[in-house]
Amino acid sequence: MPYRALSLTLAITAGVAGSVWLLSAENEGSFRGLLQDTNTSAAQMVANQDTVAPAAPAGPVPEPPSENALGFMLASVAEEYQQTIRYPDYSVPLTKAQAEAYQGNRYHPVVLPLEGDGRFVVTLDKFRFSQGEPILVVASLNGRQVFGQSLSATLETAGERGRVASAELENADPGYYQGTVSSDHPPGEYRLIVEARVDGKPVRHVSSLTIEPDLGSFEGLETAYVSGNDLVIPVRFDPEQSGYYALSAQLYSGETPLAQLQQETSLGSSSAVIRLKAHGSVLANRDIQGTLQLRHLQIRRLPAAPGDRTDYAFGPEEGYEFSPPDLDGLQDQPAMNPESEQRAALLRQLADKF
Repeated sequence: MPYRALSLTLAITAGVAGSVWLLSAENEGSFRGLLQDTNTSAAQMVANQDTVAPAAPAGPVPEPPSENALGFMLASVAEEYQQTIRYPDYSVPLTKAQAEAYQGNRYHPVVLPLEGDGRFVVTLDKFRFSQGEPILVVASLNGRQVFGQSLSATLETAGERGRVASAELENADPGYYQGTVSSDHPPGEYRLIVEARVDGKPVRHVSSLTIEPDLGSFEGLETAYVSGNDLVIPVRFDPEQSGYYALSAQLYSGETPLAQLQQETSLGSSSAVIRLKAHGSVLANRDIQGTLQLRHLQIRRLPAAPGDRTDYAFGPEEGYEFSPPDLDGLQDQPAMNPESEQRAALLRQLADKF
């Protein structure tokens, strides 16, 4: 995260420096030439039109930016970067909108419009399915058209478009159809094609989903404790295979999201503990009453080699609830990262030079 922020800073700095040079007094000739080229092109375009509008009087020449424009921009970037590095990468604050967006296994239904005001919608309960888990498919058709009594669902590989499974969706209620498709197929990306008969003609609805391997099982939480300025939440996970894993989860107090937590670690093939940490900067000075909740747990097995895919697994839908230790000792202090602090100091020094 700090490296991305620094790259963005350098790009902005270069852009601002170029703009200042272009608009500066020393570059008056080049800038005037640019205006002349623009005015000539505009005149030619107007001349080619059938009706020529009266030329508008030239407005006042805008004042060039002050010599401190670059310094002001650098100071703003330095301040924004300072706020960014206030929180460690493993524990960042979370708003309700962000908490909604970070839920990683949601399927967003695709609406296929039909003639008139009709709609063809296919809904899945998630986007990523564990290998062998049944895929529940629910489809709805509404409008003034005449629909068939059943729909067909076909699962095919996304690349080769090879058919791997099919099922019939039966009419459950007026306008609603449902059925299940097998996911006992190799992990990867797939297309789900649901075909309906609308006014006697076939209409196909296409959705995307993925099938994930069985990465292992979550086995609950160990007792949370405070270490330094962190609340440590040990999560037990029993992996199927060894590898490098990344665990993320959202920390809640009641219905209030507090932080997005993440931790990367190497795991063997036996049960292990992954320690998520919530920094004092996201917990101090909050009115936390009763228990805390860990929700939307997601674990990824990272690629072992370039070209390998990232595999996903998810914790229980209800998450985990736990009683935190005494949090009064946590302090709302910025995370101490010497490298990030050095970058922030460099930005401030650059800003002071202008």
